[in-house]
Amino acid sequence: MHDLAKKKVIVIGAGFAGLAAAANLAQAGYAVTLLEKNEGAGGRARVFHALGFTFDMGPSWYWMPDVFEQFFKKFGKTTADYYQLVRLDPSYQVLYGPGDVMELPAAMPALEALFESLEPGSAVKLRTFLKQAAYKYEVGINNLVYKPSRSLTEFFDVKLLLDVLRLDVFQSMHKHVRKFFQHPRLIQLMEFPILFLGALPQNTPALYSLMNYADMALGTWYPMGGMHKIVEAMVALAKEQGVELRLGEEVERLEVLNGRITRVITAKGQYEAEVVIGGSDYHHLETNLLPQEARSYSDKYWDSRVMAPSSLIFYLGVDKKLDGLRHHNLFFDEDFGPHAHEIYTHPAWPKNPLFYVSVPSKTDPSVAPEGKENLFILIPVAPDLQDTPEVREKYYQMVMTRLEKITGQEIRSHVLYKRTYAHQDFIKDYHAFKGNAYGLANTLLQTAVLKPSLKSKKVHNLFYTGQLTVPGPGVPPSLISGQVVAAEVMKEFALQEPTLI
Repeated sequence: MHDLAKKKVIVIGAGFAGLAAAANLAQAGYAVTLLEKNEGAGGRARVFHALGFTFDMGPSWYWMPDVFEQFFKKFGKTTADYYQLVRLDPSYQVLYGPGDVMELPAAMPALEALFESLEPGSAVKLRTFLKQAAYKYEVGINNLVYKPSRSLTEFFDVKLLLDVLRLDVFQSMHKHVRKFFQHPRLIQLMEFPILFLGALPQNTPALYSLMNYADMALGTWYPMGGMHKIVEAMVALAKEQGVELRLGEEVERLEVLNGRITRVITAKGQYEAEVVIGGSDYHHLETNLLPQEARSYSDKYWDSRVMAPSSLIFYLGVDKKLDGLRHHNLFFDEDFGPHAHEIYTHPAWPKNPLFYVSVPSKTDPSVAPEGKENLFILIPVAPDLQDTPEVREKYYQMVMTRLEKITGQEIRSHVLYKRTYAHQDFIKDYHAFKGNAYGLANTLLQTAVLKPSLKSKKVHNLFYTGQLTVPGPGVPPSLISGQVVAAEVMKEFALQEPTLI
């Protein structure tokens, strides 16, 4: 008979990254306790209920389904064991003005026909563009993003070095897209996924055209019941592996002795730990939970980071069904010109912002009472802005005016439920640095080894995971981040050899 000595691991934060790390380590035989400050798991992907409506609080796009499948496969499961996925068709629609709408079909022949209708010859170019993007996705998602990025030597692989040009690491998305397409609407469409990365197309490596492949080839999906179904699945999976999940227990301090965390102090108690993984906000953990001498990065370093956008969000319950809206709706009704993305990177409230509306009740009747509609409205805005009730209301009225005008219907007077969410909420709920919603922007100078490290430089048994470290922002990258950090912990803090009894 063998006895496997278990090492104690504390994971801080039950977002996608924290849940993934906890489940992986528990499966490998570690004794894992997951501490979460909020009363519900999921981090930015929490859920709330009001007047019969179910509101996903954050992520609403389900892209890269293969990343989710690979995660669950590690545990002998599939996503279908936990939730039902449906593919959306159209994937989403873009609204330019009253009666001026472009729907993005899920089927590739129909998508090519749409491109051709706007710019003759662009269907063939789209095929070439997506073929290159498919290669980047294959190499990027299955190889690069699973690297811990702790040293450049990880990338000293002959094939990878030969592939640098094919991966377009040193060319911008801005230039890359314009090599293929000239029509402004096609350019805007191809640059839209950069919104998820939080940087200007001019500063984002063309490697990220892999996002277009995810969008157009792999498709846009939805888990029936809402995005929180993924969180519920991951919580169930983690508990099946033996993870102890403690909700409503915020970490207040990390005790460090001789370069190691010895104890994790919460508002409700204290925990001994051999390994600690920070899945909470990296800057908060470093700056507020560690003693000064144990920090890897200075205040100056953090202030010089290029942050991804924050968001101003409105959760609305409407007492009637709405016309002219799909599940996902992008409003490009203003003429933003060539510097459109600067509206959410420039440190000021935008004049005429882009905005996005999700209406999950178009797909899923369970998220709204019968005959009613569930709306999630998001305006991407710069981080670190002064966020007041007056500013929120100003933008609510602005967006609702545009929404009503473009869809040709009265909505405001039919709103039964309204909740707003912005910078101050991100800070209060997640200790989000500068009130950001998406972490660090994926610029060339903030990619891979140039991101904050997943391993502390000063504290031997402290690791990090989530959107402020590798591989970056978004749900699939966070899911990957948790798995990457778990693998690093296993390498450095291997379980003791089994001993015969």
